Amino acid sequence: MPYQVVIPAAGQGKRMGAGKNKLLLELDGVPVLIHTLQVFEADENCSGVILAVNEQDEKEFDSLLKKYAIRKVVNIVRGGSERQYSIYNGIKVIQSNEIVLVHDGARPFIDKDQIHSLVLAAEKYGASVLAVPVKDTVKKVREQKVIETVERSSLWAIQTPQAFRMPLLRQAYELAEEAGFLGTDDASLVERIGHDVIIVEGNYDNIKITTPEDLFFAETIIRKRRSMIKRS
Repeated sequence: MPYQVVIPAAGQGKRMGAGKNKLLLELDGVPVLIHTLQVFEADENCSGVILAVNEQDEKEFDSLLKKYAIRKVVNIVRGGSERQYSIYNGIKVIQSNEIVLVHDGARPFIDKDQIHSLVLAAEKYGASVLAVPVKDTVKKVREQKVIETVERSSLWAIQTPQAFRMPLLRQAYELAEEAGFLGTDDASLVERIGHDVIIVEGNYDNIKITTPEDLFFAETIIRKRRSMIKRS
């Protein structure tokens, strides 16, 4: 089933402390963003990618797309001051009613099977998100005092991609803009208008690269995947 994907790539990456967009940092000699884009480039069901970027990064990103032969980027839009605004700018240029995914450029380890499961769920239910069960004990805290130990079996850590029927996502964004509502993720905008969001179980490898430590974890995942390929 065909889909398009919006990838916000305009973040400053302040927690990374690299002095530049973290998506330009290299993993195994290749920029993080290119690792991410190559997944969608290789997926026959992906009909197009929309990138939201900062003006100062646009030339460098364009150069990388040419260098690594990324051809599925059909539109580059201007990033906003918040992730939500960047994504909305991407949504506005989509003309079709295909399923649309929103995916963090800093999650390079998503795989095709997970994407396809997510798209099927979105087609059936309207909205779906990747998530993994929370493994740690979680406590609610106020002023460094434990208020409550939260029952863990109902807790899931949400990832991206998140997938939606296009009219539903467009409506959710329009209503959020009218109300001045800033959500924590795309699914929260859909939840806000009363639509169910379905969980599709993801993979713990699908990390978001946010801090310098995450780069070490990412390199470990790359080595693990290479080892698995060799054994097969």
